[in-house]
Amino acid sequence: MKIENVIKTATVLSLNKKALLNIIYTHHLLTENFNEILKKYDLSPEQYNVLNILRSKNGKPLNMFEIQEQMISKASNTTRLVDKLLLKGYITREVCSKNRRKIDVFITKSGVEVLTDLKPVIHIYEQKLSQNLTFEELENLNFLLEKYRNT
Repeated sequence: MKIENVIKTATVLSLNKKALLNIIYTHHLLTENFNEILKKYDLSPEQYNVLNILRSKNGKPLNMFEIQEQMISKASNTTRLVDKLLLKGYITREVCSKNRRKIDVFITKSGVEVLTDLKPVIHIYEQKLSQNLTFEELENLNFLLEKYRNT
């Protein structure tokens, strides 16, 4: 659907404005759909991101700063996210043995299990999103989004 139809305007949009509105609108659609998937697992996208970051370390701990550095949303309150994941039993926290001012964060077996359960659901969602695009179009989309972002 054309963005002009979505926002119900007869005004001719500049290409710059049209691109920005398309990105914003697409972001909102993707976020709503992704939130709906994660809702069934009582997770936010940011919590899901933290769990994925921790799982990628294969049992090695990360401190809060290291987690924050790898977050997609840099504005996330990592302490609050970790607190919520701790209450759900998906992570543990321990005082670092080498530096008592640092807190090491580990993913638990339950955290790994929820990501394992989510993996096929997320895979289907990703496939559905890209079903109308060829491999070359996906490559081009990624290239253009990265180029757009680097301004």
